[in-house]
Amino acid sequence: MELIYKEEDLELVAKKVLKELKSNVVLFYAPMGAGKTTLIKALVKQLGGTDSGSSPTFGIVNEYHDKQGKQLAYHFDFYRLNDEMEALDLGLEDYLSQPGFVFIEWPEKIPTLISSDYQKLKIEILDFHTRKLHLA
Repeated sequence: MELIYKEEDLELVAKKVLKELKSNVVLFYAPMGAGKTTLIKALVKQLGGTDSGSSPTFGIVNEYHDKQGKQLAYHFDFYRLNDEMEALDLGLEDYLSQPGFVFIEWPEKIPTLISSDYQKLKIEILDFHTRKLHLA
């Protein structure tokens, strides 16, 4: 699936992405500032998340729940990771076996830790306001 969108289209984009997902593990590939976290917030909102969400860059992982407290998603940002052992130390393998979605930014930092059951989502910056999304 490919989509060209602007930030004001994110609600519709998130709905379309969720319909197309065939895995609960989604790897986000995009340059800094492309809108990975913003898209993840929109996905969580569409899933019924009550958390406003923020980039977990400093905490590495955020958890999102619905109104009843049910776990919806985990959001990892591995930008500041120095090596794969850090991801193992924080329990990545346990998170991957939990119900709900696992959204991972900067998965290139943990290439040997991701199973084969995932989908890649790439965001390309076309201009200041426009992005191109490719879901494979």
